[in-house]
Amino acid sequence: MKVHDPRKMHAAFAEAFNAGKIEDLIALYEPDALLIPQPGQQVVGHSGIREALTVFLNLKGRMEIETLSCLQSGDLGLLQASWRLVATGPDHQPIEFFSRTAELVRKQSDGSWLYVIDNAFAPA
Repeated sequence: MKVHDPRKMHAAFAEAFNAGKIEDLIALYEPDALLIPQPGQQVVGHSGIREALTVFLNLKGRMEIETLSCLQSGDLGLLQASWRLVATGPDHQPIEFFSRTAELVRKQSDGSWLYVIDNAFAPA
């Protein structure tokens, strides 16, 4: 999954997430990218990102992401979004996660964009 416009990163993420395609999600990150999957936790690299995102994918919920801002300077983009994940917990009760993001993306040599830093729980 290649994204050639940084403003479409969030849509690509939500599409892959909602389809349960972990490899498509991982393909949105640089090999040594940093992900903050929950407050106080950091993972680096595809292996750590795969493990962290699999926890959320296993909830089999629906993710919605609204891009709030996309600033671009050369090969760098600074993104901010609001996201919401609605799922059913192991006790069959509804659960909901939501937050704002702060992300840094970088243009690759093939013209696609990848996450370098993805803070899924940035301060509002």
